[in-house]
Amino acid sequence: MELPIKVDDLKGKVAVVTGAGGVLCSLMAKALAVAGAKVALLDRNEAAAQKYADEIVAEGGVAKGYEANVLVKDSLAACHARVLKDFGKCDILINGAGGNNPMATTDKEYFEPGDIDADTKSFFDLTQDGVSFVFNLNFLGTLLPTQEFAKDMVDRKGCSILNISSMNAFTPLTKIPAYSGAKAAISNFTQWLAVHFSKVGIRVNAIAPGFFSTKQNAALLWNADGTPTPRTGKILAATPMGKFGETEDLIGSVLFLLSDKAAGFITGVVLPIDGGFSAYSGV
Repeated sequence: MELPIKVDDLKGKVAVVTGAGGVLCSLMAKALAVAGAKVALLDRNEAAAQKYADEIVAEGGVAKGYEANVLVKDSLAACHARVLKDFGKCDILINGAGGNNPMATTDKEYFEPGDIDADTKSFFDLTQDGVSFVFNLNFLGTLLPTQEFAKDMVDRKGCSILNISSMNAFTPLTKIPAYSGAKAAISNFTQWLAVHFSKVGIRVNAIAPGFFSTKQNAALLWNADGTPTPRTGKILAATPMGKFGETEDLIGSVLFLLSDKAAGFITGVVLPIDGGFSAYSGV
């Protein structure tokens, strides 16, 4: 893997990446390993995390997969103990775990008369369990790992936290109210943490990806036959660069924000990586 930017101050650092069994966060983990960090890949599915860790090791990096549930404090504490034993104190935390769920998604973009009684999942049909799951996965799934691993960072140089926000945080998308609200909370929490930890040397920032086509959102973006859905058409029409992002498009920003030499006076920012989506008014 060739890095888009060169950073020389991540070598030897211990990086913890949650949600590392997924496509985006596993790529971030690989980039950190190429930059010389020792990477702990955390996921509920330890096998998925270990698969990517094995790929990193095969390429000459240092990595290991761990089972961790970001919504269970005891699970995180147990994982933390294993990471401390294997690698030492955490210097970098990427809070990558998150996502949406169909239980918290409406079928239609706009509510219309008759939808309450129709065979469609309207706003009024969203369940408390579904909404709670999505909100907790994203917000508590960032707060709890930070509580656990940021303890290692207090009063140590070069430590930082990177959260994953979204374009939904700037302007909520239709159909996904819980996910949009949760990502708005992540942006706010990033700023709060940046101020809260500013006196003990911990920088806290976030990236806000625009639209990337992944397994997680495939049903919203592509029909079963592989053709684009109307939602894809709207997204690309509202993205001035006219395309979906590639996973590699995130790496330069991630490395930049985590590098103390490059971004040592940057904390509390939420950086859009969106092909111009947030800048476009539609006219």
